[in-house]
Amino acid sequence: MIYFDNAATSWPKPDAVIDAMLGYARDIGANPGRSGHRLAVEAERVRLDAREAVARLFGMADPMRVIFTLNATEALNLVIRGLLPRGSHVVTTSMEHNSVMRPLRAAEERGVAVSLAHCRPDGTLEPETVEELVRRNTRLIVVTHASNVCGTVLPVRDVGAIARKYGIPLLADAAQTAGCWPIDLDGDNIDLLAFTGHKALLGPTGTGGLAVNAGFDVSLLPAFTRGGTGSLSEEETHPDFLPDRYEAGTPNAIGLAGLAAAVRHILARGVQQVRDQECCLTERLTEGLRGITGVRLIGTGEAHRQTSVVSFTVEDCACSELAQALDERFAILSRPGLHCAPRAHRTLGTFPEGTVRFSLGLFNTQAEIDQAIDAVATLAKAKRDG
Repeated sequence: MIYFDNAATSWPKPDAVIDAMLGYARDIGANPGRSGHRLAVEAERVRLDAREAVARLFGMADPMRVIFTLNATEALNLVIRGLLPRGSHVVTTSMEHNSVMRPLRAAEERGVAVSLAHCRPDGTLEPETVEELVRRNTRLIVVTHASNVCGTVLPVRDVGAIARKYGIPLLADAAQTAGCWPIDLDGDNIDLLAFTGHKALLGPTGTGGLAVNAGFDVSLLPAFTRGGTGSLSEEETHPDFLPDRYEAGTPNAIGLAGLAAAVRHILARGVQQVRDQECCLTERLTEGLRGITGVRLIGTGEAHRQTSVVSFTVEDCACSELAQALDERFAILSRPGLHCAPRAHRTLGTFPEGTVRFSLGLFNTQAEIDQAIDAVATLAKAKRDG
């Protein structure tokens, strides 16, 4: 079996991740931040380990500014709901996932104006198109770091410089880049970074968070939920300090144990080394697919300008039919359709049919790439021959 669905959820997970989660369930099992016994203290140590690992990954000096959520979607909702009052304005791009577009459409219903910076048909963005949309009442700029459809990497650093020029917070959706693309909050001019643990970070599902730059004033962002934190328990008002301000209720501690191990695995390997390895695989795949008659590559088609997400179509072949044949005949697992990003597909010219997406990961090999190219060539030829 060849697993090419890492942009949805990476698989397999490193042994260290599995061992950490099993160890937590077997040896700790307590609630972090509550009680005072030895297992609760150990549970909190695990959570702190995860914060420190994530902070190191993103170049943050203060791990307390790493806020844990269930996923990137929850982190994006926290910011979009919190920073956009009625009468305000937000700028985003035409390559966004529904985890951005749906909260923004909901914001429109409560009186928020939304402007889209239109990307090119290969998914690339000119930063100037964002600046042209800035208004006096613009309160937020939201940009995906890389497209989940075609892998195109957007110029987040340049957009962040524009945001800084106007004193507007930049929210970056790093669901597709955290763990496989070097990210530094200060260097990339990012104020708020939403990330998820279960994709390129190689962690378990139900983990993710919001990385808050030291320059961002958290008093501007209200809490999404309120409740027990284990701190200031004598008060009925929610704590306003980090990270408790945004972390009410019992956390996914066993998931954070896995996330900590996953991020340490990535750090030990080196994010740039991960990027280089996946870039080589992506280049091999795109070059192979480009040589097949009837195959259309979506996006830039240039490995150095994208993540290891490769989308394509085959002439006269429905994407769902192609993906099913790849699975049933060649045991290649991919994802067809719109990938929860209809706006991006409209930009790329692949709406409403969508594409077949091969998303590679750290554990894929050159041999698997070659098998996949041969499989697509076989299916494309069968279509041509009728």
